[in-house]
Amino acid sequence: MPDYNSQNTPNSIYPGDIALAFNAEAPAAGQSSQQFALPNYSGFPENGRTIRWQTIYGTAPSSVSVALQTAMSDADAQYATIDTSTATTGEARTVTGVRGNFIRAQVTAISGGSGVTVQILG
Repeated sequence: MPDYNSQNTPNSIYPGDIALAFNAEAPAAGQSSQQFALPNYSGFPENGRTIRWQTIYGTAPSSVSVALQTAMSDADAQYATIDTSTATTGEARTVTGVRGNFIRAQVTAISGGSGVTVQILG
């Protein structure tokens, strides 16, 4: 997936969809994935939603920190971290009460390893 991109309209993730924020890639520390829209039917995420996400590595890094970030407005500076994974073997995580309209992953630190995949399940 390309980096965060303010030039193109983000793809939407609907319930049951799987979005690949990173797909067997080699992102550097500080690199953000392409963002995805989290549509809702009320126009505003009143009650929040549950987001499941997973980190997978082709070769395990010696250390890693991957942040799941959301924003109400699709502006790079508006994204805030709602969850973080530091498991070098990969893991599946669940975040409840998510109220953002947009979501992305960001590799905040990584040492070694290869084939970073981050799946976001809407």
